[in-house]
Amino acid sequence: MNLFDYLRGQFPLDRERGVVVNPDGDQLSYRWLGERSAVFADAMEREAVAESSVVAVQVDKCPDFLALYLAILRSGRVFLPLNPTYTAAEVEYFLKDAHVGLLVCQPERAAEMQGVVKRAGNAHLLSLGTRGDGTLAEGAGRAIAQDRSPAGGGLVKDESSSASSNAAAPRDDDQPAVLLYTSGTTGKPKGAMLSHGNVRAMIDGLHESWGWRSDDVLLHALPLFHIHGLFVAATTALRAGATMILLPRFDAEVVLEYLPRSTVFMGVPTMYHRLAREERMTRERCSRIRLFACGSAPLSVPDFAAFQERSGCTILERYGMTETGMLTSNPLVGVRKPGSVGIPMPGVEVMLADQATLNLAAEGEVGEIWVRGPNVFTGYLDRPEANEDAFVDGWFRTGDLGRRDADGYYSIVGRARDLVISGGLNVYPAEVEWVLDSVEGVEESAIIGLPDDDLGERVTAVIVRSHPEVSAAAITQAARAQLAPYKCPRQIEFVSSLPRNAMGKVDKAQLRRSFEKI
Repeated sequence: MNLFDYLRGQFPLDRERGVVVNPDGDQLSYRWLGERSAVFADAMEREAVAESSVVAVQVDKCPDFLALYLAILRSGRVFLPLNPTYTAAEVEYFLKDAHVGLLVCQPERAAEMQGVVKRAGNAHLLSLGTRGDGTLAEGAGRAIAQDRSPAGGGLVKDESSSASSNAAAPRDDDQPAVLLYTSGTTGKPKGAMLSHGNVRAMIDGLHESWGWRSDDVLLHALPLFHIHGLFVAATTALRAGATMILLPRFDAEVVLEYLPRSTVFMGVPTMYHRLAREERMTRERCSRIRLFACGSAPLSVPDFAAFQERSGCTILERYGMTETGMLTSNPLVGVRKPGSVGIPMPGVEVMLADQATLNLAAEGEVGEIWVRGPNVFTGYLDRPEANEDAFVDGWFRTGDLGRRDADGYYSIVGRARDLVISGGLNVYPAEVEWVLDSVEGVEESAIIGLPDDDLGERVTAVIVRSHPEVSAAAITQAARAQLAPYKCPRQIEFVSSLPRNAMGKVDKAQLRRSFEKI
């Protein structure tokens, strides 16, 4: 089944129910979302965008973004979201690599992108702004005008009245729905192909595990171009027939204002770190929230505890990837272990493989996380060698390193590529970072390996201080009290902030490049 038809089947019977509430107070209904997606699909047809082609969307977060996402799904095309801050050169790479048939950009960048689409192979170009402006919106307006009756009556509020058939384009479970690019910290980004069945399996697992309800109100402060904001948050909310308060970006003051009206909030560790330090973040303010979920990067144990103390709520940590959606989660009801990402999601199989032998790792031992299930992507676009490396006997090798405890809970100790090998011994960054982050005066830390003539790699701690008086000696002393000598940092660098990607993950590749030059 086309993912759009599946989602529409879950919408409330009362289509006047709100789907999006904007910060300015405007409410848009599920009927609006269906109609808007239909006329956007019509506009693409009028533009003669080839069937099954990839549609790249580089627009700012707004309700029309969601409508366009659904329009691309319902028309049988493939949705490719792009970070609105990407430069023209970055966009050109994606257009060429994905063989894009249509780029939808911000209106103010349309002139800039004309040359880009031409160099990329003469893709179509449309624009869409946050205020309903742009050439795509104009095309949608023309479609609406054609739906008015000859007698001058109003728009018929039945999406089947548009030129698009009420039924979505037929698509099988294994046909592509979405193309998402990995972060590319070790090379050029790769496009992960997610099918209609992959996405449905993801959101069904989340719906079951996290107890989504139609009366939920999701406070959405994440980007929509990333799997966290697009699938884990927005698409799963649509699957539940719930309502979203759609914030253009994360702002602690604005989030605090809307928390009393919400039941679900999802964020990255940086958001929780900031909220835990807000005096207005009280238990009373969080009294309606039934779920605070965190992901996209590891949440430090001190931040977990500080948020719990401030809000009275226990954050639910989970683990997933661009290529797979959610893989594990702490339970909605039951023990949520700080520093753990929980147990496998419904339908997901997880195993830990010894990196040297590829055999099963023993309980408590570190291994590479391998997964399989209906949520796992179909492969990297035009990357046969990468696919051969990524899959072994139907298992996807995530490249993440983890442990499993006696209760079956998993914890992430780092990326395989971030592993530090010092004097022939493995040092897992997350283990050291948890210790350093608990030191008074340390706001956050990142562990990297730098070249060392003697040890091969030197364990290096890059520290952001919350108190300027904290010294390297104090940090070293704290590490030695809790860690084996080979794990303790031999070099400590202080910085004002850590470099991050769009979802808040520390860019360790950039850190290594920066300090290797010193």
